[in-house]
Amino acid sequence: EYSCEYGSLKFYALCGVGGVLSCGLTHTAVVPLDLVKCRMQVDPQKYKGIFNGFSVTLKEDGVRGLAKGWAPTFIGYSMQGLCKFGFYEVFKILYGNMLGEENAYLWRTSLYLAASASAEFFADIALAPMEAAKVRIQTQPGYANTLRQAAPKMFGEEGIWAFYKGVAPLWMR
Repeated sequence: EYSCEYGSLKFYALCGVGGVLSCGLTHTAVVPLDLVKCRMQVDPQKYKGIFNGFSVTLKEDGVRGLAKGWAPTFIGYSMQGLCKFGFYEVFKILYGNMLGEENAYLWRTSLYLAASASAEFFADIALAPMEAAKVRIQTQPGYANTLRQAAPKMFGEEGIWAFYKGVAPLWMR
């Protein structure tokens, strides 16, 4: 017996929830490492390495400073996981149905690649706004300390484009 029928709405929802949990939780768990990495990229003179970056951050911001950007990370990567895992299954079934059962089997590697790329296209659109806010919070001292401060400020300064400048690089990745 199965918990749900393959290709049902419940199936897609469970895949999406799996994506939320696997991407949202894991990326949030490594926020301190990501914060130091981003700061090293932006200011290599100040943040000379991983251990130095942790040390400087702890001295300047305390332990709480290592959590900067956790909210947009959790929300953004949860949305990316939802889209990546859920849409992958949607596109896999859609493209498989378009090819027919025999061709879907014969071309399964290409089908999986196309389904994955299609899902990632939408997943990155879902991630981009929160990733943009996270980077501002983590790398621009004094800009904002929380998502609630960063999002309205970004929108006020640059409009909606502020949230999607990074989507093309995400697609290239």
